[in-house]
Amino acid sequence: MSRKALRLGSCVAAITMSCSPAVAEFEFSIYGGIQSSPHSPVTISGDSTIADQDFTAGWEGQSFEPPPYYGIRATWWPSESFGIGVDVNHAKVYADGETIDETGFERFEFSDGLNIVTLNAYRSWGRAIGNISPYLGGGIGVSVPHVELTEGDSETSGYQLTGPAVAWMAGATFPLGDQWEIFGEYKGTFSMNSAELDTGGTLETDIVTNSINLGVSFNF
Repeated sequence: MSRKALRLGSCVAAITMSCSPAVAEFEFSIYGGIQSSPHSPVTISGDSTIADQDFTAGWEGQSFEPPPYYGIRATWWPSESFGIGVDVNHAKVYADGETIDETGFERFEFSDGLNIVTLNAYRSWGRAIGNISPYLGGGIGVSVPHVELTEGDSETSGYQLTGPAVAWMAGATFPLGDQWEIFGEYKGTFSMNSAELDTGGTLETDIVTNSINLGVSFNF
């Protein structure tokens, strides 16, 4: 092959490499924050011990009480602007004192996790404001709470797959070197929960959570 052909081939290879898309990145994230939940209607029916009830529960988040509120994410970024991944959000809610007094329950909470597992998609605007990269995200999945309800001889305590869930978030990231970054965001979830009670009935409630999160991510 002539030197001219070799030089031409080298130029073509260089142009091709410079125009190829960025290498895909994987990202692992952990976050915590402050989480709350507005009141929600609750229906209990068909139980052999607990009377049928319809009431509105007031919820407390108690984000920093053990077990604390937190979340983890694994995200694949095929491009700088689009990502997909799995998010496991250990949100939690406790019935407030007024609800306990009204119902007579000894205990009513989803405290070892109103666990929301979603498959999310993200849109990022990389370095849109200096080194800050805003993003939006949302996803669908399931609710897997630890249902805890105690009244007299009826004691329900365990993890259940209770229904569908959705999540949405808006935030921004800031780099801390080549592989690490921090982020802050607002995150909301909505879950439809239909749980089975220990003495044969069902508990139904739709729960919304709102949180302000701070987290750290590692890219590789």
